[in-house]
Amino acid sequence: MTDSPGGVAPTTSIDYAAVEDSPRFRELKRTQRSFIFPLAAFFLVWYFLYVVLAGFFPEFMGQRVWGDITVGLLFGLGQFVTTFAITMGYVAFANRRLDPISAEIRSELERKAAGA
Repeated sequence: MTDSPGGVAPTTSIDYAAVEDSPRFRELKRTQRSFIFPLAAFFLVWYFLYVVLAGFFPEFMGQRVWGDITVGLLFGLGQFVTTFAITMGYVAFANRRLDPISAEIRSELERKAAGA
């Protein structure tokens, strides 16, 4: 959404490259990456373990655990559970650790833009 007539975004005097190089922004990115990369690695290993087990060990994945419930079905459902758990964990992490830093950066940028 734009504030100026004709749908053209207003120009600002904020140097976004400088913001990206600022210590506070680098801290924000480092904090985000320190959470995302390990969880992404964990999930990829977990996912490929499921695929490898299904492809190379079908007798293991076909073992019945209870009634018609097999090990493979539990692993498959576990993929959904971990996806939701990772998502909920990231949202909680972002609310607690990332949002305060980003709000501080945004507030500083808005103050600079208002003063320009």
